[in-house]
Amino acid sequence: MSHKRTALVLALCLVLTLIWQAWEKDYGRLRSPTPPAAAQGAPVQSEHVPTPVADGQQPLEAGQPEIPPPAAGAPAGEAASIAVETDTVRASIRLRGGELSRLLLKDYPVAVDKPGEPLPFLDDSDALTFVAQGGLLSENEAPTHQDVYTAAERSFRLAAGADTLEVPLTWQSPSGLKVTKTYIFHRGSHVIDLHYDITNAGSAAWQGRVYAQLLRRAEKPKRGLMSMPTYMGAAISSPEKRYEKLPFDKMAGTPLDRTITGGWAAMLQHYFVAAIVPPADEPYHYYTKVVDQNRYIVGLYGPQKRLEPGASITVTSEIYAGPKDQDRLEKLAPGLDLTVDYGALWFLSKPLFWWMQKLHAWTGNWGWAIILLTLTVKAALYRLAAASYRSMAHMKQVQPRLVALRERYANDKQRLNQAMMELYKQEKINPLGGCLPVLIQIPVFLALYWVLLESVELRQAPFIGWIRDLSTYDPYFVLPILMGISMFLQQKMNPAPPDPVQAKVMQMLPVVFTVFFIFFPAGLVLYWLVNNVLSIAQQWLITRSIEAAKAKS
Repeated sequence: MSHKRTALVLALCLVLTLIWQAWEKDYGRLRSPTPPAAAQGAPVQSEHVPTPVADGQQPLEAGQPEIPPPAAGAPAGEAASIAVETDTVRASIRLRGGELSRLLLKDYPVAVDKPGEPLPFLDDSDALTFVAQGGLLSENEAPTHQDVYTAAERSFRLAAGADTLEVPLTWQSPSGLKVTKTYIFHRGSHVIDLHYDITNAGSAAWQGRVYAQLLRRAEKPKRGLMSMPTYMGAAISSPEKRYEKLPFDKMAGTPLDRTITGGWAAMLQHYFVAAIVPPADEPYHYYTKVVDQNRYIVGLYGPQKRLEPGASITVTSEIYAGPKDQDRLEKLAPGLDLTVDYGALWFLSKPLFWWMQKLHAWTGNWGWAIILLTLTVKAALYRLAAASYRSMAHMKQVQPRLVALRERYANDKQRLNQAMMELYKQEKINPLGGCLPVLIQIPVFLALYWVLLESVELRQAPFIGWIRDLSTYDPYFVLPILMGISMFLQQKMNPAPPDPVQAKVMQMLPVVFTVFFIFFPAGLVLYWLVNNVLSIAQQWLITRSIEAAKAKS
């Protein structure tokens, strides 16, 4: 009996330990108020991209200039930007550099109580600083993200019935190089096509390459005491490793310097991702840079292109800036759906989420989908759990005899253990049988935890009444308290430990786990509560049938 109780305590505590270790590994570093670059003494670098070197070619003399201030007389701030609106986003494109400086997600409110306020995802404000930049690098003249483009209009809106919206920006050099940088927005999508149409109208050959980068401030977002921390940082993909995190401190310590064909680069935050997806059939060089003490860049530049006088070329790439929608990300680029990071138990999380999607399509409510998912898991494990509850019911029946043995052999632990094992063998009881349901629930619990934490579909998903967001904690702690009560009732149905110290520890577990579950998403607590209620019902029926059979015999 002692071994069983110990195993149960360790199994339950393992859940909390694994979650805490996962938080510390991915997010603990973000708690430090000192930016990683400053803390490690990393050198502060320019915001300009690295000098690219193609195979067999000499380095381009691009230099490392600082970003210049706006030219005299040029409009500043929003006046120097183009406004763009589609059915899914509102965006601003800065004329200086053609930078995607602001992007609001219209379908994703900033908070449950602000349904009309779209979430600012990209933003060039001092509070956030998250932008998409790009341009051309050349030993000749070429527009970088510091040069000023022109545009025929200052406002673009997706027309009714139209599927795409093109926003062209133009730059031309005195020597005859003309570059048209065109953003193409799509109806119902967060994918933005980016085209560089380059025409050499000069008298000499031109060579250069396209680059793109994401610039992000590193500060951890402000969250409430009970909000769930999530990963914020960069990530890249390659055929060898489809999803590789690049935390800010790693970027500061070891800058990325790698050539990849068929990859992507991204900046992640909770539920949302901005990614640059270049053509899959060309090698691109990936890099990271530290701009200053709290701004970081992940970017890439392509192979060098050569244009003879009179020649033209179009270089394309894609930008994704929006929710971590697994279906859409999977279609956009290999491994991009892995930014929905389910961790080591992804092989359980993915089918759980798939089944929850099916249940949600039927019920129209993610809370009821979680309840039906719990019923599904419980039904799948019914026979295994039934065997365990029978073992526990038999244990309860022999509890008085176990107490008598403990009193008889109080000073001889070896003899006590032998007597207890003989009793178990005589009554055909497995003393560890009651642990199995809990042990099996641990991976399911952890897998569902990551589903609730990472799936944007559950962001601000309401259930009933006061629970307006299943992805965050219960604001009135009703579910955690009910979960604690259900855990207490389960204990009362089981035989009490003979050891007084162990009995007190077990009595404290419902309180301890209630406190821990206060910090968990309401959807996860709902799953555990429903599982406990079903377990209580199943155990009560089995115990009652065994007692009835015993009375008849």
